Amino acid sequence: MNTTRALTLLLCLTSGLVMAREPAVDIVFVGDVMVAEEPGELIARGEDPFAGVAKLFGKQRLRIANLECVIATGGRAEDKPYTFRAEPRVIPTLLKYFDGVSVANNHSGDFGKAALAEQFDLLDAAKLPYFGGGRDLAAAHRPWIVERSGLRIAFLAYVEFKPRSFEANATRPGVAWSGEDEQVIRDIRNARTQADLVIPFMHWGWEDEGYPSERQKVFARRMLDEGSAMVVGSHPHVTQGAESYHGKPIVYSLGNFLFNGFDTPETLTGWVLEAKLTKGGVTNWRTRVVRLGEHGVPQLDDKTASPCGDSKSDVVRECRGGK
Repeated sequence: MNTTRALTLLLCLTSGLVMAREPAVDIVFVGDVMVAEEPGELIARGEDPFAGVAKLFGKQRLRIANLECVIATGGRAEDKPYTFRAEPRVIPTLLKYFDGVSVANNHSGDFGKAALAEQFDLLDAAKLPYFGGGRDLAAAHRPWIVERSGLRIAFLAYVEFKPRSFEANATRPGVAWSGEDEQVIRDIRNARTQADLVIPFMHWGWEDEGYPSERQKVFARRMLDEGSAMVVGSHPHVTQGAESYHGKPIVYSLGNFLFNGFDTPETLTGWVLEAKLTKGGVTNWRTRVVRLGEHGVPQLDDKTASPCGDSKSDVVRECRGGK
């Protein structure tokens, strides 16, 4: 074998080894998880409300949820139609299934600032990371950065559904508000200096509407243009469709995941988002359907197709669940 051919072969083999070793992380997102009321009562009785979907949450995955309540013993209910407060005994169940939770939603402040601060103390003590909220404004906007398989991933979360009084300020605990778009963009740019990938988890859209608003579509694309790897949403209690923009996914709303009190086919249907991440971004992704049954408990429905796609195309397909 001549020298040129040998060098070419060596380069090919080396390139193949580098590609084979490219860091990759499997991630799973779920929508609204409410562990007060009936789900909380199940946990108090020693039952596991996630048992029917447990196979989705292997610890080799990075597992993220929106925590749609406050976990505390104190506080007083705010003057609003629905308020949700869970007992601290639910935390071990959350720890079993999730690596981190967003607290940027319109129920984190349901029992006032003191209860929210108590929640932060409880989650810190349990070593359950949270993002999208904190003891002051700076903490609420600080990214949660996770390192897995050589990848650094920054998570940000924001709420833009009333009441804005839940927002953190310079001295009081609260959540991150996304009505100030330029602040969100600054947060994304800052997070990009600290991590390989940035993922905003948005709490937005109108309740019970199965399609995104023009504002959601425009701002999701702007966040991707600023360097986010994908955009994930929740809040409307229904799924809202998905699209791919320059090969980057936008899943506008995952809908409900664990939540009692709903009774329509749309509000009893949610999505689980599964994606593979590399330093280049999201290589492929899919959603899988869950159905909420008695007490708002989820069960996997792999017979029903839902959106999926990959970084090679902006075409979103309908796929059925996998193994």
